[in-house]
Amino acid sequence: MFDTKAIDDIASRLAGAVPPGLNTLKEDLEKNIHAILQSVLGKLDLVTREEFEVQKMVLAKTRSKLEDLEKRVAEIEQQLLSKEDM
Repeated sequence: MFDTKAIDDIASRLAGAVPPGLNTLKEDLEKNIHAILQSVLGKLDLVTREEFEVQKMVLAKTRSKLEDLEKRVAEIEQQLLSKEDM
């Protein structure tokens, strides 16, 4: 679900921020950061951009149908009111 390249890049950047004196820990730190990021991101209730766009289109279609139904109900109410006036 997540771009592993992006996770690798973040882990590398964080590990790259380690002071030069701690370079021996850099590789272990990078692996640990990578594992932590994957674990945390995996627990989040996220959707992909594609899933989001699909749901956005579904919502737009539903909204359009709702607006059409609201217009029809208003027309029917108006017809009923005009019949009562007769």
